[in-house]
Amino acid sequence: MNEAHKAEIGVFGGSGFYTFLSDVETVTVDTAWGSPSGPVTIGSIDDVRVAFLPRHGPHHEWPPHRVNYRANVDAMRQLGVHTLLAPFAAGSLRPEIRPGDFVVVDQLVDRTSGRPDTFYDHFDEGPQHISLADPYDAGVRQTLLAAARRTGVPVHDGGTVVVVNGPRFSTRAESAWHRSAGWHVVNMTQYPEAALAREAGIGYGGMALVTDYDAGLDDDPTIEPVTQDAVFEVFRTNNERVREVLMSAVPELAGR
Repeated sequence: MNEAHKAEIGVFGGSGFYTFLSDVETVTVDTAWGSPSGPVTIGSIDDVRVAFLPRHGPHHEWPPHRVNYRANVDAMRQLGVHTLLAPFAAGSLRPEIRPGDFVVVDQLVDRTSGRPDTFYDHFDEGPQHISLADPYDAGVRQTLLAAARRTGVPVHDGGTVVVVNGPRFSTRAESAWHRSAGWHVVNMTQYPEAALAREAGIGYGGMALVTDYDAGLDDDPTIEPVTQDAVFEVFRTNNERVREVLMSAVPELAGR
């Protein structure tokens, strides 16, 4: 990769978050795993080079089960990224986690199926079994948490995201099951993204923007099940807050 196209920090954009910085150059990255979701744009925040890629594509053309997660993460690796920031839309499973809140998650549960989720399709160079006991980098997590607090957004320290295949939303029974297990938010993209970042040696931090209450809450029949329009509307109205948190976090993560 051309040195002029190198970056330290990578950002994956989620639903409704398709652009980040304004003064950017666009780079097309080829990978052994195929094409990433789209071209990567590279700009700077306080002289820190930042690579941005909307995981669903620039026009949200890739549903969560069709995103080429391996190509996306490998593109960031080729660009020299050492830290990946991953904001994502999520439904809340807990009444105290409200739409508009942020959650800097610290655990995940994978309930996806059929997604290529490793770079190690063979063991020609010996077995490769990574530890994913703690899927989120502790230092990156604390930096995101501090940045959110500085920005003044309502943020929760820690939580488990259960990752479902999508693109459909949960049934009421599934949502109740996820809630009864003690999980906090539900999303469709954090796996295998987090695992692949670990395999690539990239520090990974996931930050949920809560858009809804999934299929509703058991003790509040007035809450309607989530709709696509509702999710996109919350993300649209809160995109600037997501940007502010990322802009605050990036300089703290330089030189890790």
